[in-house]
Amino acid sequence: MRAMHKVRVGVSLAALVVGCGAMSGCLSSPTYGTDKTAGVQLLDDLGDIASVSAATPKDKGVKYPNRPGLVVGGDKDTLTAPQQSLASKDNPAWLESPEDARKRLATEADEKKNDVNYRSPLAQADSSKNHMSEAQQTAAYRAARQDQAGTYDQRRYLIDPPQGYRQVADQAALNDLGEPESKKEKKRKKDAEAAQQTSNSSWWKPFQ
Repeated sequence: MRAMHKVRVGVSLAALVVGCGAMSGCLSSPTYGTDKTAGVQLLDDLGDIASVSAATPKDKGVKYPNRPGLVVGGDKDTLTAPQQSLASKDNPAWLESPEDARKRLATEADEKKNDVNYRSPLAQADSSKNHMSEAQQTAAYRAARQDQAGTYDQRRYLIDPPQGYRQVADQAALNDLGEPESKKEKKRKKDAEAAQQTSNSSWWKPFQ
């Protein structure tokens, strides 16, 4: 204890000497945004160091009891079974996806392919979907042709022009096929020959 007391006294005296020197030379030192100068802050820090002593443990005198043991049942064979998760395919209320249903029906059809009395629901669905009367087939064909040619009566898409803009002002212009391509070709060749003759005879005209 005496040695510790001497250490404290020595540190305090050293802090006092250093603090006096700092105060004498740094009275006008900046505070750097605080209420103390650098010398005053140094003196306070040295005083805090001198006052350091052995800390008394806060938990001194506290008694920690032993941890109790685990509670174990008497008969391990009669334990309650955990509840099964309802989010499982084993649940009768579980919804079957279309892919799983089709796979199940395909497997069932393969297993009963030798049974003449078995009719697969997949075949029934396909046959009922593809079965159309003659009038329905004709109407579907005409609708497909109208869609292909763009001659449907009402607008079906935003890019379609209004019905009034699709009417021709002169119906006779639709039947006018214009000049045949053979006549256009003959006229083009005749004009080319005339232009060639004109270019060949123009070089000697200045000498006439």
